[in-house]
Amino acid sequence: MIERIGQYTLSVSGACLASWASAVGKKESEGPLGSCFDKTFSDNTLGQDSWEKAEALLQKTAVETALGKCQLPPKGIDFILAGDLLNQCISSTFGLRSFGIPFLGQYGACSTMALTLGMASVLVGCGAARRAAAVTSSHFCSAERQFRLPLEYGGQRTPTAQWTATASGCVIVAKEGPVEVEHVTFGRIADLGICDAANMGAAMAPSAAQTLLDFFSDTHTSPLDYDAIFTGDLGAVGSSLCRELLEKENVTGLERYQDCGMLLFDREKQDVHAGGSGCGCSASVLCGYILPKLVSGEYHEVLFAATGALMSPTSSQQGESIPGICHLVHLKAV
Repeated sequence: MIERIGQYTLSVSGACLASWASAVGKKESEGPLGSCFDKTFSDNTLGQDSWEKAEALLQKTAVETALGKCQLPPKGIDFILAGDLLNQCISSTFGLRSFGIPFLGQYGACSTMALTLGMASVLVGCGAARRAAAVTSSHFCSAERQFRLPLEYGGQRTPTAQWTATASGCVIVAKEGPVEVEHVTFGRIADLGICDAANMGAAMAPSAAQTLLDFFSDTHTSPLDYDAIFTGDLGAVGSSLCRELLEKENVTGLERYQDCGMLLFDREKQDVHAGGSGCGCSASVLCGYILPKLVSGEYHEVLFAATGALMSPTSSQQGESIPGICHLVHLKAV
């Protein structure tokens, strides 16, 4: 059942996470969370002849692994909700076409894991689906080629730049499972006029703060009511700004706040500048790190608030600013 709470938040009952899986590339496997992931690859081409095909296979691997964990064939899934960073979401389209599952393409930029998970939870909670899969991915090389400069150019990265994760995460949402979805807050677009594509954290921070404030207002809660709060890949610059914006609104308990972009890599040893980014960053941290802690009992309730920059190469070339978005899912151990 789905019920609206306050102005922006949906209360969800009857939607649980039955299984999940993560698949990551070489750099991610060498980071602090390397041992947490289900599948790791030592060659970021994954044996394919293009970066885009490699990303499609990364996403397919995450879905196959998640299905295997709950012993379900593809026909046991009513909908698969997926998206990525590439034009027309081609990683999702080509990676998932062989499954034969009704496909709902989603685009939330780097917020896509929370978007697909939230939508899948609504579909299962309202009875439109018995089971739904939520999946997303990103690849450093495919994202650099589309949004910035070809790797062959050898351009210098600014200190505010983040490293797009080569990673994928998939969650199977069903009526029963070890983790419940309690609430979903779909975010509003926030745009403070930032135009620097090498400073995504600053562009996305206002949307993260806005969605968290909306959720706390709707549910009459604060960070102190949760074991942990995770934003999705704001990195060092964005997470600091998000914290500052929340403190200005007198939000307390921010010692429980973490950012997936700060967790995935070791910034001192791996030369990722401001931290991790990309759809696969928060997706792999959710599936490899956060959900296992809910199952183990280390966490009981967490907020997962993935963030995205709603830009395109065309909008950047036209001098447009970078709008931000943040979607939130409240997860609770059964």
